[in-house]
Amino acid sequence: MLRPPAATRPLVLPLVLLVLASGCTGDGTRAAAGPAGPAGHVGAAGLGDPYFPGLGNGGYDVEHYGLTLDYTPATGRLKGVAEITARATQDLGAFNLDFAGMTVDSATVDGASAAVRRDGTELTLRPRARLGRGDTFRTVVRYSGVPRRITDADGSQEGWLVDAAEDGRRVVALGEPTGSMAWFPGNHHPSDKASYDITVTVPAGLGLKAVSNGELRSERTRDGRTSFAWHEPAPMASYLATVAIGPYRTKATAGTKNVVPLYTAVDPTVVNDSAALLAAVPRVMKWSERNFGPYPFSSGGLIIGRPGDAEYALETQTRPFLPGPTATETLVHEVAHQWFGNSVTPKTWRDMWLSEGFATYAEWLWLAETEGVPVGDSFAEAYADQANWAFPPAVPPSAARISDPPVYGRGAMVLQRVREAVGDDTFFRIVRGWAREHRHGNAGTGDFTAYVEREAGGSGASGPSGTAGRKLESVWDAWLYGKAKPPLG
Repeated sequence: MLRPPAATRPLVLPLVLLVLASGCTGDGTRAAAGPAGPAGHVGAAGLGDPYFPGLGNGGYDVEHYGLTLDYTPATGRLKGVAEITARATQDLGAFNLDFAGMTVDSATVDGASAAVRRDGTELTLRPRARLGRGDTFRTVVRYSGVPRRITDADGSQEGWLVDAAEDGRRVVALGEPTGSMAWFPGNHHPSDKASYDITVTVPAGLGLKAVSNGELRSERTRDGRTSFAWHEPAPMASYLATVAIGPYRTKATAGTKNVVPLYTAVDPTVVNDSAALLAAVPRVMKWSERNFGPYPFSSGGLIIGRPGDAEYALETQTRPFLPGPTATETLVHEVAHQWFGNSVTPKTWRDMWLSEGFATYAEWLWLAETEGVPVGDSFAEAYADQANWAFPPAVPPSAARISDPPVYGRGAMVLQRVREAVGDDTFFRIVRGWAREHRHGNAGTGDFTAYVEREAGGSGASGPSGTAGRKLESVWDAWLYGKAKPPLG
């Protein structure tokens, strides 16, 4: 993700994020459907994330989402069916889903009606029959209404973003960190990744396209409506799911020996200005593979909207979203996220620097190779920027600060200091090995520091050893966790 500078964003904490951050319920509304189920074990209503303890749900692991969405621009209404295949990790008499706004019309578990109780952004479903630990079960939630925007703790907006001036004909759904719950119910914590099938239906005759993650399986028109069916087979955190609806100009390119199949979508108002950026996509992907290892997904591409469609670029899986044409470095940043953030996903939102630090460092590497700007110069510029010293990158002070400059700039500085401590050969082996070892999984800061120490010749759990080990200890203490601006040297 690339957001505008923190100084331009108001620090507000809206109700939906207060609910998530506190772990409390919201407005106390209730919705009930179906017969009461068995009493007994209830999955946790939150996973205890350091910044969003009420986000996510315990007691089960989602394996697949099947989302069927029918959107009517004239009214802004969305009808959705979420089919969620999950495995119980404990005995369950009831379990929760995260869902903000809209109306739950019905819910079933394994084909039988389930009781539904609603508390703010939490849905509690109680199936007729208790689920045993290890059981795979299928939940179907039918819902409808006008999806909402969610205002983040830093003042930016996510969720279902509609341009009202366009009669609802332009939509982009973005979900970092919590916005995906605005358009589908699920286990919305980055630690629970799943594969996805997303089918979006829009009125025919308006020239609209619906773009999502993965591969376009079909595009069919029937009874005056056109359906676009997308399939993402690789595990994906829900915040990386997207839907972009609009009069996009699209292009599908078959895969080659060097580049996976690409699908690009560009708003017609910026087609000409986007030509150079689109042409750079294959080059950036090949460059990224050379530096980070094999591309982790089976397809790629890009969505370029208009300036104002969103306030930031986002690394939506396989197909990053850009709010208008950008500098090539922004494309490099979002493509790097396909390795760091999308394939290797943070365990918690406290680990966000592992995504943004790597993506920012990718920009530094790109500038060094293509424009002759040494990485040391980029480091020096970041070091001189006082905004990067507001807090240590590994411990942002609050949910409102997880996208602030230290997570990006100081996160990248940590990587440069690691490089200086271990040498170029070991550093790039670490970068590629980190992406390979945690491919399609989750990893945290402790995992990263332990991995670096091990690969640099440290002594594993007992701590690093040797000259490189002592240097790494200094990097962690001063640059990753230290509050003060460390001296150079």
